[in-house]
Amino acid sequence: MLDLLFGSGLAVYGSVVGGLYFFQRRLLYRPRPARPVLNDLALLGVREIELTTKDGLTLFSWYLPPPAGRPVIAYFHGNGGNIGYRAERLRRFAAAGCGVLLAEYRRYGGNPGEPCERGLFADAEAALDFLAASDIGSEHVVLWGESLGSGVAVHLAANRAIGGVVLEAPFTSIAACAQRRYPFVPAAWLVHDRFDSLSRIAQVTAPLLILHGERDMVVPVHHGRALLKAATAPSEGWFSPSASHENLADHGALDVAMSFIERRVYRGIAEPVAAEGDFD
Repeated sequence: MLDLLFGSGLAVYGSVVGGLYFFQRRLLYRPRPARPVLNDLALLGVREIELTTKDGLTLFSWYLPPPAGRPVIAYFHGNGGNIGYRAERLRRFAAAGCGVLLAEYRRYGGNPGEPCERGLFADAEAALDFLAASDIGSEHVVLWGESLGSGVAVHLAANRAIGGVVLEAPFTSIAACAQRRYPFVPAAWLVHDRFDSLSRIAQVTAPLLILHGERDMVVPVHHGRALLKAATAPSEGWFSPSASHENLADHGALDVAMSFIERRVYRGIAEPVAAEGDFD
């Protein structure tokens, strides 16, 4: 009887591990496949563009050209939804006088392809290639990585010259997040798409800002602090005592980030903001 129970337990455990392994990308990527529409964003000058990736995909994205000499925020969103969910962010950036490229990933927003780490890196590289072809100097480009997008932004910044980097609720790696979420399996060893930002952050040379909430239960704040500690570039950290994973903007994070971009990228001033803070 004990042998039977043990064997049944092993079978159940094996099926759980196998399910997590084979369906991990469905768990990680939560695309909204519907294509968003511009609506009143078109009145701001936002237009639909096409990005061509090195592996042959044509991806729909949104682009707001910058006023002369102003920074452009290349925005890489999190694992859920599509760029339409970030329309308010675009309005905020436009109001601050910045250009914006809301880069959409493969499979998201009606785009072709299936998301994976290598694929998202290719999508993001196509976004920067578009800006370069639009005569936007790399020193004017700010990479903004939100949650999953932080892994994309760190990869880009570690391999390209860039004006600045903003990481919002970033993780050290997806493997570390997976192990925390599924502690009963060797999740860190099973992950295909690792997005190992901790191993890359020291290669980033552009000014860096990390935004994180102390109440973040999705990506705990120690991930952001670990990245800040490992960074070698001029770096600033802003950690809100009352913010969680998805509401940093409600606690003043966007104001901090726009100040960072204005000082560090547009004016080239190296005076940091306070390392801790909340604008409640």
